[in-house]
Amino acid sequence: MLWHAGAMTQSTLAPLSARTPPLTRKRKAAMIVQLLIGDGGKLELSKLPEEMQMLLARELGAIRLIDRDTVHEVAAEFTRDLVSVGLSSPGGVNGAIEALSDHLSPNLAGKLRAEMANAEGTDPWSVLLALPDEGLVGIMTTQSVEVGAVSLSKLPVARAAAVLEKLPGDLARRITYAVSQTEKIAPESVQRIGVALVKDHCHSVPVAFDKAPDARIGAILNSSPAQTRDSVLEGLGVDDPVFADSVRKSIFTFKDIPLRLIPTDVPACIRGIPPEVLATAVAGALAGDAELVATAEFILENISQRMAGQIREEADEQGPIKAKVAEEAMRDLSSAVRALADAGTITLITENEDEVDSP
Repeated sequence: MLWHAGAMTQSTLAPLSARTPPLTRKRKAAMIVQLLIGDGGKLELSKLPEEMQMLLARELGAIRLIDRDTVHEVAAEFTRDLVSVGLSSPGGVNGAIEALSDHLSPNLAGKLRAEMANAEGTDPWSVLLALPDEGLVGIMTTQSVEVGAVSLSKLPVARAAAVLEKLPGDLARRITYAVSQTEKIAPESVQRIGVALVKDHCHSVPVAFDKAPDARIGAILNSSPAQTRDSVLEGLGVDDPVFADSVRKSIFTFKDIPLRLIPTDVPACIRGIPPEVLATAVAGALAGDAELVATAEFILENISQRMAGQIREEADEQGPIKAKVAEEAMRDLSSAVRALADAGTITLITENEDEVDSP
């Protein structure tokens, strides 16, 4: 903001308020931005859409001399509006998608981003940058090196380095060289490239289910009695051995606990289990086959001695337990473990001891 009142007297100039045209809301917003920047505030204006950044720059450029009273009035008006805000939304479809990302299906989020990118005046690159690295690699391996160079240039530095590392060496060299040819490319051309890429790479085919078939069957069989589970898997093995093997990998049963659960995660897994259910599961396992006994002992060995002693006493007091009751309790325990793994609270060991399941 320019303040030159000290160099001008009322004898040579009319009052500034008399020469200040009526302020629009856009001009007032630009004044507030200038005040914040002038006071040393750091505003992340780069996150605004480019058209909004351009509009802000034009409004700032149009500001000349504003009298002190007008500045105070605009600041007071802004403060009143800010104080009166009771609820704020992320602003724009992209902001809403990001705010709801944990609650929307991936297909719906992708569809909304694609619609937003095709809308006039929106930035398609925000949609493209939301793609996983594999999606960006797909763009650069199927498009021309010039388009790859533009795409690479739009990425944050760390992300660009990660994507470049996943490209074949020769292609990576050609794309990085092509970056040198993008110095004079017009913003309109970059916008058109982005829109075209969104149309080609961001339209996912809608599907009814978020999880793959093997994962869905595995979840169902996890909650099924052992006899039903074994019968279904046997039939699947005859009809489609490959699919049956995938389903088996998705299943997590009580007997899998010592094989796939990290010992230090045992206390977290039993924390939400009712004591009577836990005692029933342990009692039924201790009276079962060798694998069930090993699972029960694994659980008891990885909790405090005091709690393990209490569980053993409660299990002894229950006496003989019906097989169906014991199986239901063991299934409840294994389901709780699987739920924690799906939520990302714990990780499960895979067949390769150096890897763990991701949620």
